[in-house]
Amino acid sequence: MTDDADSKGTTTADGFRVLWVGVKREPRVFIVATLGAVLFGVLTVADAWVLGWSTQHVLIPAFDTGEIGTDLLVWVFVLFMSVAILRAIGIVARRLGGGIMYYRMQSHTRRGVTRQYLALPMEWHQRHPTGQLLSNAYSDVEAAWSPIMPLPMALGTVVMMVVAVAQMFVADVVMAIVGLLVFPAVVVANLLYQRYASPLMTRAQGLRAEVSEIAHESFDGAMVVKTLGREVEETDRFRAKAQELRDVNIRAGRIRAVFDPALASLPGLGVLVVLAVGVSRVSSGATSAGDVVTIAYLLTIVSFPIRAIGWLLGEFPRSVVGYRRAKAVLDATGAMSFGPDELPRTDAGALLQVEDLHYSYDPDNPLLRGLDLEVKPGRTVALVGATASGKSTLTSLLSRLVDPDAGAIRLDGRDLRTLRKGELPRDVALVPQTAFMFDDTVRGNVTLGADVPDEEVWSALRTSQADGFVAALPDGLDTKLGERGTSLSGGQRQRLSLARALVRRPRLLILDDATSAVDPEVEARILASLRDDVHGAAASLLVVAYRKATISLADEVAHLEGGRIVGRGTHAELLESSPAYAHLVNAYEVDPEGSSVDAGRDNA
Repeated sequence: MTDDADSKGTTTADGFRVLWVGVKREPRVFIVATLGAVLFGVLTVADAWVLGWSTQHVLIPAFDTGEIGTDLLVWVFVLFMSVAILRAIGIVARRLGGGIMYYRMQSHTRRGVTRQYLALPMEWHQRHPTGQLLSNAYSDVEAAWSPIMPLPMALGTVVMMVVAVAQMFVADVVMAIVGLLVFPAVVVANLLYQRYASPLMTRAQGLRAEVSEIAHESFDGAMVVKTLGREVEETDRFRAKAQELRDVNIRAGRIRAVFDPALASLPGLGVLVVLAVGVSRVSSGATSAGDVVTIAYLLTIVSFPIRAIGWLLGEFPRSVVGYRRAKAVLDATGAMSFGPDELPRTDAGALLQVEDLHYSYDPDNPLLRGLDLEVKPGRTVALVGATASGKSTLTSLLSRLVDPDAGAIRLDGRDLRTLRKGELPRDVALVPQTAFMFDDTVRGNVTLGADVPDEEVWSALRTSQADGFVAALPDGLDTKLGERGTSLSGGQRQRLSLARALVRRPRLLILDDATSAVDPEVEARILASLRDDVHGAAASLLVVAYRKATISLADEVAHLEGGRIVGRGTHAELLESSPAYAHLVNAYEVDPEGSSVDAGRDNA
């Protein structure tokens, strides 16, 4: 998809620009479909000639003589059957070609939109609701290419109309001119339709995305809606937007309901006028009855191209809107660039260096301000900071989900932005606090389709302390978890998420409070096992930590405050040298009543 539909042009012109994109993409299929449509159109006109010839040379003489020659009947039968068979071939080619173009263009555009979703950074996704993204990839793409299927038929009917009009003028110039007076009325009707329908189609496409967005939010927040008793309010919110979409579609449908019958009736009016003029000209001897029948039939044939073109033009408002919405995704900027550098092929832990790092969601309120951090190969560093201090943002930057505003992040001396695509995920794994599970088996969720032996899967599960509950599942590794892993507890999902990272044997493992839903005893076993396993593989480990038990296992602690690392050292050293650090970690362990905060954790 390379050509853009100019929003400043008319809807009709923009619609043809969209179709041209599809024609350039599938030229061979388009040619086959169009040739089939042309064959159908020419042979449909040939029907009129056969009908006129039969009327003039068979029916009228039969009325005069009372007899019909057998040879003439055979010729009439052969002519009609030949035309019908060839026309059927044209119909098959036209419909098959049009269908192939339609579904191929949908597939091509959806793949392009999906690839763009994957290429765009997380900050772009955070600015666009999920419902809108779903609408862009589905209903907008479907709407964009809705006219591509009837396009060959419309072009074939244009040829049909040209041939029919030419034959009408050959038969009788006066009646041909009278019959073609309906064409200006068709043009005016179409212009009026485009004027009133286009704004409604634009609004309808936008409302489809909004309805999808509300539905997605309600499904995702089902627990909140249920537990807080908000079913009625959510239903009302969805109903209001769905009813608005319904009303807009009904208004557009009413306009279409007026347009289609008006367009279909115009050729019929032309036929009545032609018959009235024809009777007068036959009576005066200016033309023959066969010519009147031919022109009347040809005018009914011309009505079909008019309707076909009307169907095509009627889809243009919706098509142009859908194309623009999908194209906005394809043209979105911010996709990450990659360089030529590669990381060393080694099992040794990675050296992570962060230098003068700056990042902000709001330019007037920077979050990270000149942050410096180093994780040496094979070392475990705990990152400690208050809520909203930028810890999770830093983990996103280290795994290059987003790029910094300034500064550099280096892995083994190479800036992340200069690495080849795929290099970073091979050596760096991020385990977020919120564990996402696919609607797949345990094995599928851990391997994500990678070719990993079951022995290595079980090894990762043992390290993450997940082997016990997985072994107890009905089908073990083959147990289906359901959508988002709802059959598991939060702690179980976190442990599987950790196993998913470990099975890839990363050289740098980043844990963003990845054991927050696990009780302290299980967490201690996980961290001890993880430390032994990671250190056995000489990997580097960065842990966003809250609990003293977690922090005490680290070789070094980095205290994040005010967008910078304000203290570094062992846990014991920072407790002595930094009152702010001591207050922070003690606050995590004891609430104002003096009871343990961990007592309220999920015992998963």
